[in-house]
Amino acid sequence: MAISPSPLVDIYISNFPEHTQNLLQLLRETIMAEAPDSEEVISYQMPAYKWKGMLVYFAGYEKHIGFYPTGNGIEAFQHEFTGFKWSKGAVQFPLDRELPLDLVRRMVRYRLEQNAAKVKSGKKS
Repeated sequence: MAISPSPLVDIYISNFPEHTQNLLQLLRETIMAEAPDSEEVISYQMPAYKWKGMLVYFAGYEKHIGFYPTGNGIEAFQHEFTGFKWSKGAVQFPLDRELPLDLVRRMVRYRLEQNAAKVKSGKKS
């Protein structure tokens, strides 16, 4: 079953300049393709994806897109963030650079695997 786009995320994206909208939509489509069984929601006032717990979030800003794959998602991929600003919970993708969609796909897959493992082990997500 394919994920249903949320009208609230449509509204969120529409509030940005056209170039940023295009990047946000591309990021959205990439996440949805990688996690087709997830639920698209607004959480913490930004688009988010849930499947057996929270997967990832993203947000638009004036000069970058913030991508939030949770702390352990950042920790697992921090060695690949060369050239990007990042913190323990987020990585920033500048608006003037191509989005690293392969990296995003791998991070989403990683988060899917983590959530599936939590469920299998009986831990709360």
